[in-house]
Amino acid sequence: MTVLVFGQTGQLGRELARLPGTICLGRDLADFTDPFDPVTRIEDTGAEAVIIAAAYTAVDRAESEEALATTVNAQTPGAIAQACAARGLPLVYVSTDYVFDGSGEAPWHPDDATGPVNAYGRSKLAGEQAVRAAGGAHVILRTSWVVSAHGSNFVKTMLRLGRERDRLTIVADQLGGPTPARDIAAACQEIAGQLLEDPGKSGTYHFAGTPDVSWASFARETFAQAGIACEVADIPSSDYPTPARRPLNSRLDCASLEAVFGIRRPDWRAGLAGILRELGERA
Repeated sequence: MTVLVFGQTGQLGRELARLPGTICLGRDLADFTDPFDPVTRIEDTGAEAVIIAAAYTAVDRAESEEALATTVNAQTPGAIAQACAARGLPLVYVSTDYVFDGSGEAPWHPDDATGPVNAYGRSKLAGEQAVRAAGGAHVILRTSWVVSAHGSNFVKTMLRLGRERDRLTIVADQLGGPTPARDIAAACQEIAGQLLEDPGKSGTYHFAGTPDVSWASFARETFAQAGIACEVADIPSSDYPTPARRPLNSRLDCASLEAVFGIRRPDWRAGLAGILRELGERA
């Protein structure tokens, strides 16, 4: 199976590029600020399935660039979805827990009511709606707290700050499942293959690492595995204001993904160990 991947330099795109059978297009070949530019690339590759890994992910900046975020995260994926539907190509669109408002303590089910609290979440929800409206075989895969050895993410930030300071204050009232990009990439490829065989599996699913933790606990485990002696002090989100609100509850119920596709939640602690090994090898 040949899979066309939109996205090449982000955390997920880099991991998908490592997998056999993927053709990854970066922004130089597929400009997501123009909804119809990526569509022209679909026929050229002869791909049997498509994965949209490209996205506008600058959560705070999206508050002042919502129109651009909506173009990249919704209008362009919608155009791609229409093109895929017309050609009978299954499509995987990677979304986010930020489509929910983060209330309560129970894990979010795929069919729960959405209610994003920031511009980024609204743009991704609009993308989901556009993909569904196209009417083709598709899977919307919501994930959370993506980390890898590439780009900018929580793990790399903690490693840098932990080596510079003796003590850090980290938010402890936001809870979710850290998800290694490598695991998301493998899941996307598996989903695309199964969707090619059985379009009836179309729908919205969740995929996140286990166990659910706070950012503060995630930081502690990162320091423990990396051998960094840095104290972590818990603080509430109100002590760390950001331009965009973050949902407090990012727990995702991933049972339907396992039931339909046989894909289980990965243990993010094992994924973290792999990220640290890769970073160490580079150093």
